[in-house]
Amino acid sequence: MTPAALRLLCAAPLAALFLTFPAMAQDRPVARTVQPRTPPMPKLPTWSEQIRIREGWLEQRHAMLQDMMRRHDIQMWIVVNEEFHDDPLTQYIAPPRPYTGNRDFFIFVDTGGPTLKKVAVTGYSEDNLKRFFEAPEEPRPINIVLPDLYDRYRPKRIGMGYGGRRGVTRSLTRDTYVDLVNLLGPEGQQRVVSAADLIEEYLDTRIPAEQPHYTKAVELTEVLARRALSNEVIVPGKTRVGDVRRWLYDAMWAAGVRTWFQPDLRVQRPGMGKATSRGFLAVAAESTTIHRGDVVHLDFGISVMGFDTDWQKMAYVLKPGERDVPAGLKAAMQNTNTLQDVVMKTYSRPGALVSDVYDSTMAEMKRRGITAQIYSHPIGNQGHGLGAAIDFRSAQRPELGAQGKRLRKGSYISIELNTRTPVAEWDGQEVFVMMEDDAVLGDDGWTFFRPRQERWYLIR
Repeated sequence: MTPAALRLLCAAPLAALFLTFPAMAQDRPVARTVQPRTPPMPKLPTWSEQIRIREGWLEQRHAMLQDMMRRHDIQMWIVVNEEFHDDPLTQYIAPPRPYTGNRDFFIFVDTGGPTLKKVAVTGYSEDNLKRFFEAPEEPRPINIVLPDLYDRYRPKRIGMGYGGRRGVTRSLTRDTYVDLVNLLGPEGQQRVVSAADLIEEYLDTRIPAEQPHYTKAVELTEVLARRALSNEVIVPGKTRVGDVRRWLYDAMWAAGVRTWFQPDLRVQRPGMGKATSRGFLAVAAESTTIHRGDVVHLDFGISVMGFDTDWQKMAYVLKPGERDVPAGLKAAMQNTNTLQDVVMKTYSRPGALVSDVYDSTMAEMKRRGITAQIYSHPIGNQGHGLGAAIDFRSAQRPELGAQGKRLRKGSYISIELNTRTPVAEWDGQEVFVMMEDDAVLGDDGWTFFRPRQERWYLIR
């Protein structure tokens, strides 16, 4: 060793020496199970490029809208974006940029001809809107535009965002509804109907150009989840659940994305009581310290380019001297992988009733002796999206209106489920293995956007 190299080595911080010579860190044994390599962080388009790409999708979506309106017997559809109260639909029916007017109106009219009439009523004119809507240089107020459109085209049914079971289908405020029906007059008011079913089809319909970008969003979600459930973030005996959550917030900020829900962690360990919340394993308190021998579960998703992802993964914290995950935990993960296989490939096909998929899968799990729970939901533009859900709540509650829904080819879903397995190494205590992976429906069933987890993430 040269004198210069010796001086550099002596000056290096102790932590750096451990990074250079991992074998010296006695409390981090090398595991026999080879960890899958964390993929590199995918590079996202710049914000302006994201807007350009999404505007290209908007052209394709508008091209499909007239046929959708005809299927739902709606001749006029009105979407309203309000200042400080953005309608969640706006970024999917109009250019995805900020809208700051007191009220911005987007009106679609099926005139009976080959093309859909699209009118924007905003506070001021903008080139971006003119690409997609009739938007004059000197905008006319809604109290002139709407009565004029109604008198000219006499729509039989006028769809608005109220009366649905989900937030995005009932986002119209009461004050705006009252103002609109007053502008339509007594006769027009009788023609106003809920646009909930039209909104669901519109948001549940994916276009092929979106898939590569959604795949990248899922990949970024996976990278952040793998890093969170690793020694980059977790030091056994020191790191708390709240520390991991805060790391994820900062990592998303650095990556240029946000989230649509608070990241959750659940911790299981031998002898720990099985706290539940609404039938699910309860989220761990932020003050919970992660120890060796713990099973750690992460529920996490990101928002980017008008998409939401949803992702759940499992990690095990090796005990001193352990080089691998106990056999009982491996068997528990295999049970969840088996449940994924059955729900995704055995019964799921385009056109299948979701209640049939659920009932058949649960019957198969009972036959195999696996205690299972399924609560999968549509995903895409919203994390808990609109569409057909394979969910025990839908199957058991007809009032939700989901039993008669059928799977739609090309839809995205978050395959969310769990199994409970007694683990011998934990004196027979049941361990939940909860998984959630985003997938797309093809002719042969669901296909994950990223490979599923089949081995425990290891924290040393």
